[in-house]
Amino acid sequence: MNFLIVGGFLGAGKTSLILQLAHYMVNTLGITKVAIIENEIGKVGIDDQVLKGAGLQVKGLFAGCVCCTMAGDLPDTVDQIIREENPDWIIMEPTGIAFPYSIKENLEKFFPFVCRSVVLADVQRWMKLLKAMSHLLPFQLSKSDVVLVNKCDLVDKETVEEVCASVKSFNSEVEVLKTSTKDGLDEQTLRTILGEENIPNGK
Repeated sequence: MNFLIVGGFLGAGKTSLILQLAHYMVNTLGITKVAIIENEIGKVGIDDQVLKGAGLQVKGLFAGCVCCTMAGDLPDTVDQIIREENPDWIIMEPTGIAFPYSIKENLEKFFPFVCRSVVLADVQRWMKLLKAMSHLLPFQLSKSDVVLVNKCDLVDKETVEEVCASVKSFNSEVEVLKTSTKDGLDEQTLRTILGEENIPNGK
């Protein structure tokens, strides 16, 4: 089983990415079971309604941040999904203030699978958000496998390059992809996010 964490600040495009990934996995790669864990701060989820509307089943975690107050419940939730659904993949969308690497380390203490993480950076708001949340955004990038500098269709090339350089300054080893999830991602980008080693043979 494979586990993917899709991180990033509120409004960066996480739900749009998850929808595209899930449909690509099921319809193109022939992966039959993809479970989605969606986490929102508050009692009522917002994005889970979009996911359900797209025909995807959502296991919601509410009333707390998964990497903080909900950390104790996450392994139980994952264990329940594995026992009841036995999925090929689990995709998790944590709240926008979560640190994906903390979630990854927490899960790998309890389960034999290795987590991948992709973080979305909103290219239109990155520099402003970075000034306001200098202790949050850099740590979201920590130890991520891929960073999507997203919404590139909304800014000029100079801004895109500036944000890419900023991302690299916090995680020099990470693969940075310039994307616009609104316009749809090409197959190679989707495969890079999932990791070629995790793609079924012959696909």
